[in-house]
Amino acid sequence: MIHCEGLVHVYPGGTRALDGVDLEIRAGERVAIIGQNGSGKSTLILHWNGLLRPTAGQVVIDGRAAEGQRVAHLARTVGIAFQDPDRQIFAGRLRTEVAFGARNVGLRGAALQRAVDETLDVVGLRGEADANPYDLGYSRRKLLALASILAMGTPVVVLDEPTTGQDAAGVARIQAIVRSLTEVGRTVVTVSHDMRFVAETFERVVVMGAGRVLLDGSPAEAFGEPAWPSLAATNLEAPLAAQLGVRWGLGPTPTEAGLVAALAGAPRARPADRAGTFGSSDPR
Repeated sequence: MIHCEGLVHVYPGGTRALDGVDLEIRAGERVAIIGQNGSGKSTLILHWNGLLRPTAGQVVIDGRAAEGQRVAHLARTVGIAFQDPDRQIFAGRLRTEVAFGARNVGLRGAALQRAVDETLDVVGLRGEADANPYDLGYSRRKLLALASILAMGTPVVVLDEPTTGQDAAGVARIQAIVRSLTEVGRTVVTVSHDMRFVAETFERVVVMGAGRVLLDGSPAEAFGEPAWPSLAATNLEAPLAAQLGVRWGLGPTPTEAGLVAALAGAPRARPADRAGTFGSSDPR
């Protein structure tokens, strides 16, 4: 679905934000991109819908080179919910905001109304469909920005720091949305500093530093002890549960039950019981 080969981006001031990125993301994957500020994460994803263009290298989206394609066309395939919702929101009503992108990709009439209602319902905002977006708090404006992307039905959904400002219920809602998207074959990519969210929700983790891919693997590989030096090189740490799991012999993706048992000094779970990730029974 997304293919980057030798991708380089140098900003006008001379900052080399991407330095030869090779990355392939397949349809239906859940992929998290992590790294310190300035590691190239946001620069990378903005190449996928044409908001940035390569200095060198190539980006291919759904089998077609991004070069020469207009942003409006690429946005039909890759929808990006920005880190700051206020850079995205402009309409006077929630309903109008969510309808804007969906209308631009061709939805009309009953199909458009259904997409708006369904996505507002998914993010928990349907009861405020006629409210002004700026009457909402920051965390709910984040959810509104997400709804506007979901309504477009793009095959790829990119979430930039989606859990910022969210309480536990909001994070759980976003996790459920991510899983439901991949269940119907859509590809979900997040850029996030929330390591627990990453470990619990995504099946693949890409670690970036200085504009390059430092590590690419499963959460167990990305947060296992051998990867800790790579994480430290980009000012990151494995989630606390991963660190405790490694130290207590439960592995880097322990179940909640395993951690509780270790804390209580009870017999630890059998290996077959440890397949879930951070309290999830999902073996992925």
